[in-house]
Amino acid sequence: MTMPAQYSRWFAYWPLALLAAALLLPQLLGWFGFDFYVSFATRIMIMALLASSLNLLVGTGGMVSLGHAAFFGAGAYTVAILAREWGGTPAESALLSWPLAMLVGALLAAFIGAICLRTKGVYFIMSTLAFAQMLFYVFLSLKSYGGDDGMSLTKRSTLPGIDLGADVVFYYVVLALFAVALLLLGRLDRARFGKVLRGIKDNELRMESLGFAVFRFKLVAFILAGAMAGLAGALMGNLNNFVSPNMMHWEQSGVVLVMVILGGLGRLWGGLAGAAALLLLEEILPNFLPHWQILLGVILLAVVFFAPRGLAGIFRA
Repeated sequence: MTMPAQYSRWFAYWPLALLAAALLLPQLLGWFGFDFYVSFATRIMIMALLASSLNLLVGTGGMVSLGHAAFFGAGAYTVAILAREWGGTPAESALLSWPLAMLVGALLAAFIGAICLRTKGVYFIMSTLAFAQMLFYVFLSLKSYGGDDGMSLTKRSTLPGIDLGADVVFYYVVLALFAVALLLLGRLDRARFGKVLRGIKDNELRMESLGFAVFRFKLVAFILAGAMAGLAGALMGNLNNFVSPNMMHWEQSGVVLVMVILGGLGRLWGGLAGAAALLLLEEILPNFLPHWQILLGVILLAVVFFAPRGLAGIFRA
């Protein structure tokens, strides 16, 4: 089925319309007295960034990971530890702490990926889960950094000339970072790197026989996803002014994987669609039903059966 030309042209511009709506959202919420939802919208974008990083692995590369939350939590703890140990110094600056959170996520992903990517299928899933749980229990036992109680941040990271303590300002900073991440992911997907990853997902043995360094491509994708997840963790720690080992728990990885499937595997906008849908449902359904999780499960099943390409794939021809 081919989409009519007039609708195809309209859908070519809808990302710009979505960006315009995102830019106007804080003002609209302020006019109606819903300023609290600025932080909620920021949380959606941070989780969308995390889901998009996992979608690079699962949707594009076919690497189903249940340990992606390890990089998310590592990025959050990087910012929190810097603030605890070197508060009031340049270490608190977002220009240092956020890139360092990405570096920690990337290095951790390089170490875990170098081991786990030597396995396939269910063994890969279980090995990523095992590493994430090991990291979860390490931070659970670190009483100097809060243990199972977590750590509180006295304030958000700093940026020269920008007050990140204001929710609206922080919203726009997160929006800018998320937009840049989507642009980079889109370029990667259209480049040779993305095409090779999709080829590996479809038939890894054939790609090896064609001379591609399959392990290297998968490891690079794993590192890129870890760096993006580390940035998402740094942003979430700043949003909540709190980090805890639960950010690394396998349940967090499972929630993000649900977002990816709900939004659309391998779709550029799948992370945003899945994060927005799941978080909005979790916010709205408890107001109407005491056992809202049952209806949420029914909705997720409906998406799987009737929209197998995910929410982001509904309008695709």
